[in-house]
Amino acid sequence: MANDLKHTLSLPKTDFPMRGDLPKREPIRLAAWEKLGLYQAVQQKRAAQNAPAFVLHDGPPFTNGDVHIGTALNKSLKDITLRYKSLRGFRTPYVPGWDCHGLPIEQKVAKEIQASGQSLSTAEMRSRCDAFAEGWIKKQTASFKRLGVQADWSSEYKTKAPAFEADILRTFAAFVEQDLVYRSKKPVYWSIPFETALAEAEIEYAEHTSIAIWVKFLVPVAEAQKFGLPTDKPLSVVIWTTTPWTIPANLAIAVHPETEYAVIDLGADRILVAKALAIPVLDAIKHPDPSLVIGNWSLVIRGQTLEGLAARHPFIDRASPVVLADYVTTDSGTGCVHTAPGHGAEDYLTGLKYGLPI
Repeated sequence: MANDLKHTLSLPKTDFPMRGDLPKREPIRLAAWEKLGLYQAVQQKRAAQNAPAFVLHDGPPFTNGDVHIGTALNKSLKDITLRYKSLRGFRTPYVPGWDCHGLPIEQKVAKEIQASGQSLSTAEMRSRCDAFAEGWIKKQTASFKRLGVQADWSSEYKTKAPAFEADILRTFAAFVEQDLVYRSKKPVYWSIPFETALAEAEIEYAEHTSIAIWVKFLVPVAEAQKFGLPTDKPLSVVIWTTTPWTIPANLAIAVHPETEYAVIDLGADRILVAKALAIPVLDAIKHPDPSLVIGNWSLVIRGQTLEGLAARHPFIDRASPVVLADYVTTDSGTGCVHTAPGHGAEDYLTGLKYGLPI
C-alpha cells in the first residue's frame, strides 16, 4: 500500500470550500447584498468622496418576453464595467429602463386575443398591452437581479410613463423650434396588419422564388446622337427586375460608373447592357447564336459616360435618365438597374442625389 505523504507537504489551510456549489451559494450571496443595500452603500460612499461620475445610460430591453442571451449579456457587461469603474474610485449611478412601446408587445397581445376569440376596443387593447408589459418588467427584474446586476431598481424608468412621454414631446418640440422637423416622402417598411412602420431589425425574409422580367427603355435618336451611340437601328437600355409592379414608378436607370457597357446588335435592333452580363442576357432572350455577337460589339462604353442619357419609359410618356450608382453590380441582371425612388432605400437615396421626385 502506498505511503500517505500528505503530511510531508506544506499546504495552505483555508476555510474556502473546494467546490463552488454556485446554485446553492449564489442566492445566499445575493440576499446578503440585498440586505446590506450594497448598491446604495457604494454610491453614497463615492458621493461623500465627491468622486467623479461614470454613467452608462441603459438602452432598455423590450418588455415582451423573458430575458434572453442578448439582454443577459448586455446587462452583465454593463455591470462588469460599472463594478470596475467603481473599484477605480468612480461614482457609478445606474438606472435600469424598460422599453414598453412598439410592435413586439402589441403582436404578443394580439395573438392572445385572437386565440381567445375576444374583440377589444382600442382602449381595452392598450390596457392589455400595459398589463402585459408590467408583467414582464417584474419577471425581467427578477432575472437581472438573479444575475447579480447592481442597479438603482427603485428608480427604474419606463417608456410608457406619462412623465417619460412628456419628456419625449418636449424634446420633439425643441427640434421643431430649431426647424429640424419637416414633412417629406420616404419609402419605409410597413406592416399591413398592424398599420405601422417597421424598423429594419424587425424584418424577416423568407426564401422566395421571384418572377423576373426584362424591360426595354428605348433611346431616342437625338439622345443616341448626343452620346455618340449608334442610330441606324432602334437602341434600348435593358433592365432586369424582380419587382415588376414598381415599373410604373420608374424614374431612372442606374449604372455603375466604372463598369463597361456593350451595345449589342440583335439584327432588327440594338440593346445596351453590361458587357460582363452579355451572355446571360442573350441566353435569356433566346438568341439563336450568342457566339456570333460576343466580341462583335457595336460599341463598348464606360458607365460614367452614359450619365444623363434620357431613355424613354416603356409605357408612360416621360424620360428615364441614366444615373450613376456604386451599388450596381454585374452579379445578375443587365447591369442597368431599374430605379424607383419611392420603392427602396437605395433608389430613394439615388433619387435625392439627382433631384428626382419621390
